Amino acid sequence: MSAPAPSPLAIVDAEPLPRQEEVLSETALAFVAALHRRFTPRRDELLARRAERRAEIARTSTLDFLPETAAIRADDSWQVAPAPPALEDRRVEITGPTDRKMTINALNSGAKVWLADFEDASAPTWENVVTGQLSLIDAYTRSIDFTDERTGKTYALRPDKELATVVMRPRGWHLDERHLTDADGTPVPGALVDFGLYFFHNAKRLLDLGKGPYFYLPKTESHLEARLWNDVFVFAQDYLGIPQGTVRATVLIETITAAYEMEEILYELRDHASGLNAGRWDYLFSIVKNFRDGGPRFVLPDRNAVTMTAPFMRAYTELLVRTCHKRGAHAIGGMAAFIPSRRDQEVNKVAFEKVKADKDREANDGFDGSWVAHPDLVPIAMESFDRVLGDRPNQKDRLREDVDVKAEDLIAIDSLDARPTYAGLVNAVQVGIRYIEAWLRGLGAVAIFNLMEDAATAEISRSQIWQWINAGVVLDNGERVTAELARKVAAGELADIRAEVGEEAFAAGNWQQAHDLLLKVALDEDYADFLTLPAYEQLKG
Repeated sequence: MSAPAPSPLAIVDAEPLPRQEEVLSETALAFVAALHRRFTPRRDELLARRAERRAEIARTSTLDFLPETAAIRADDSWQVAPAPPALEDRRVEITGPTDRKMTINALNSGAKVWLADFEDASAPTWENVVTGQLSLIDAYTRSIDFTDERTGKTYALRPDKELATVVMRPRGWHLDERHLTDADGTPVPGALVDFGLYFFHNAKRLLDLGKGPYFYLPKTESHLEARLWNDVFVFAQDYLGIPQGTVRATVLIETITAAYEMEEILYELRDHASGLNAGRWDYLFSIVKNFRDGGPRFVLPDRNAVTMTAPFMRAYTELLVRTCHKRGAHAIGGMAAFIPSRRDQEVNKVAFEKVKADKDREANDGFDGSWVAHPDLVPIAMESFDRVLGDRPNQKDRLREDVDVKAEDLIAIDSLDARPTYAGLVNAVQVGIRYIEAWLRGLGAVAIFNLMEDAATAEISRSQIWQWINAGVVLDNGERVTAELARKVAAGELADIRAEVGEEAFAAGNWQQAHDLLLKVALDEDYADFLTLPAYEQLKG
């Protein structure tokens, strides 16, 4: 292991937390400092490149596969590294934040994989960042338990062989960690904090357990960003004296630009790649963000009307399966976000049928697995994939050579028959306010109207309001979407929430603050790249 760095990182504006020294040890911070010194300048360059590319999209209203990487796509000889045994069978993956209760429930859920989420399902309070790391450390040492103070119910881990394999998701490249700075006062990227602390504390421990440090990489916008991650992995493995190729990464194809670089992303990570995932909610957000000023043909209807059977979404998912299997990687399907109701079995019946149809479609299309947000959905998704896979761990042998996706197919938004509705505008405002209010209280995964919402769905909500206003959209009731209409709907929702929760709970919450922040990011002429950037400035803790 390399010697600790001479200039340690400083913990700033953070109240001490119980057991934080176990996570923020001198040697762990030295490792994060080494990552920061070596890779943050490149991160900064790539963020600047994102802005340049977005300006080009605004100018041309189009995207294409990269001519400069055509040779990589044309070369049929390369494959990603074989999957380690723990990642061969990924037929059902459950997602969720890393609080202690969720950690136990997810590991016990019966899913093959748990996406342990420090990103969209976690509001980055310092407490969440540090205690989330402790939850995973305690899980691997089997020293984790949890008792619900309200119900008295106790939670504990099942035997090791019954537990899901952990694939951890750090924050995206765009987010900084304000509580950890270098000697110049520069914050460390949240991605390097989350990855660095997890890898330092757990990589060798995971190898002893017969697994390894596995990661989901979010918000990737280009193969150059994948190359940066690959270099981080190479450096980290050398630093801890771990064999190269121990790390495995699954990249979320959840930006429209990444959809045009799937093969290149796998190529850059080929010694560490284990698959691609169809991150459907952020993907829709990315389409709106990048083509928000592209005119009527890029206007998305209500988000719930954009199903995975929409032609441009079919093009995206089928290209993903084709690309992954061509290169020996797993193709993982999208999220089933439904949260079962304990009171309304009819709601559950309808929703379960939709989840089943969605997972049946993915399994039949060639996906090797898929995501769910709740343990009750694990058996439904498992049945869909069991029926297609049987005893096989995956279906990577299904090459889908019938798939032929053209560049224009991925952005054929106007192939949809659905149009924006007044009910869709109301729902966007409702989800936006309710999610942001919870996020400001430190909750990143929130059940709203029987759906598990996270930052991605809030991003779609505020982006669609912005797009509909700026495109002059006329709704199904004949009203034109304007800033005034958005304010009117938001005021009505705020009044409804006050009546719903009562004066005391309303006053104790962040409702007005959430209302104001939603309108700011939905109405400002200058579109914020990510809702979580201005929200982080208001997040306490």
